[in-house]
This record gives sequence, C-alpha cells and structure tokens, in this order.
Amino acid sequence: MATVDECREALGRLDAKLAANAEKVAQKVSLDRPMACTIKDLGVAFHCRLADGRLHDIADGDDPAAKIRLIATSDDLIALVDGDLNFASAWASNRLSVKASFTDLLKLRTLL
Repeated sequence: MATVDECREALGRLDAKLAANAEKVAQKVSLDRPMACTIKDLGVAFHCRLADGRLHDIADGDDPAAKIRLIATSDDLIALVDGDLNFASAWASNRLSVKASFTDLLKLRTLL
C-alpha cells in the first residue's frame, strides 16, 4: 500500500504529464471543473481544479462539489500515473471508478 505522500506526489506527476499536452489539448477541449480523487484504501482524498488541461491547486481533503471524481486504491493510482496500469482496462474491471457527466467523460478521454 502506498502512502498519502506518494499519492500526493503521483498527482503532481499526473499534472506534469497533462502539462506536456496542455497547449495541444486546450485547443480541442474546454474543460474547467472541480475535481476530487478519493484513495479508498487510505481513507483520504485530494481535490483540485481541472482547467486548461492541467490540475490546478492540488490540496488535501475532499470537495463535495466536485464535478469529476476519481476513486482508486493508492497502488492503482500510482500505477495509473506511472503508466503501469491501463486506464480503460482498470475502469472496465472496477479497479478504479470515475464519476462525471457523460460529456465530461468524453472530454477526459481526450486529455488522457
């Protein structure tokens, strides 16, 4: 099981990966939503704002108003960010869950 700090660092790495594509993706996708990431095995959550193809202001704690919610175990979050876990297969096998509107899910697919 990964630690809370390792999960926080993984979200930072995810932001860096998104930043590498941000300019190209921002031209195709307009998405500005509050987002939360729940780490179910640690009982913690993080929140941020997903805008301009980036994760802005990543902070500890849940955001009940989040329009996009990722739910995963700590190890699966890290494996996903590091490219060791395929998003589609993890989602299909219920290793992770994404709660968002259908439109937002389509837009998220473009970001990933």
